[in-house]
Amino acid sequence: MTSSHTSRPRADLIVCPRCDAAFALELPDDGQRAKCQRCGTVLISPRRKAGAQIIALSLSITVLIIAAGVFPFLSVHVVGASNSVSVLETALAFSEGPLVFLTLAMASLIFFIPLLRVLLSIYVLVPIVADKPPARHARWAFRLSEALRPWSMAEIFAIGCAVALIKISALVEVSFGPAFWMFAVLVVLVVAQDSVICRWSVWNALSNDRKS
Repeated sequence: MTSSHTSRPRADLIVCPRCDAAFALELPDDGQRAKCQRCGTVLISPRRKAGAQIIALSLSITVLIIAAGVFPFLSVHVVGASNSVSVLETALAFSEGPLVFLTLAMASLIFFIPLLRVLLSIYVLVPIVADKPPARHARWAFRLSEALRPWSMAEIFAIGCAVALIKISALVEVSFGPAFWMFAVLVVLVVAQDSVICRWSVWNALSNDRKS
């Protein structure tokens, strides 16, 4: 790509979302990547049947998020007594008093925002993959999904819990429930989804009102 600078929007240019460097638009072949020469950010990464793969991953993530919120996350055994708890049960335990705001924030970051993001992705991509006109307000939905990306922290929650549980395992006997392993798989699927999606291709399809 050749660096170029202009003050007016042009269809033959692409701007790096991280460092704002502008380049002449050159579409790479399927499976290849176009990266920013300044910061290395991936700008375009077309891949055959990527839309169908993203939809499949999004559906899997949706099922895992819902199930992980309902099934037991861990079980604690101490002095002959045991107790199992799910993520949503833990959040609801602090749903009264001044901690209600902390509860809502925690539940949103690890449950509702990730779920909303994948549902928005499915809503946007299904018509595009089916070679139909974009759904109503699809651009707004995809923009919202991208805006929520930094606040989707289900995978960070799983990693943080793993570290915390290792530290308290010397005090009590802890066993992981089904929800913990669902969160572990969720981490892998979220990373896979982000690596497959080409955001430029999605925006291009939405802008041209056709499959890209």
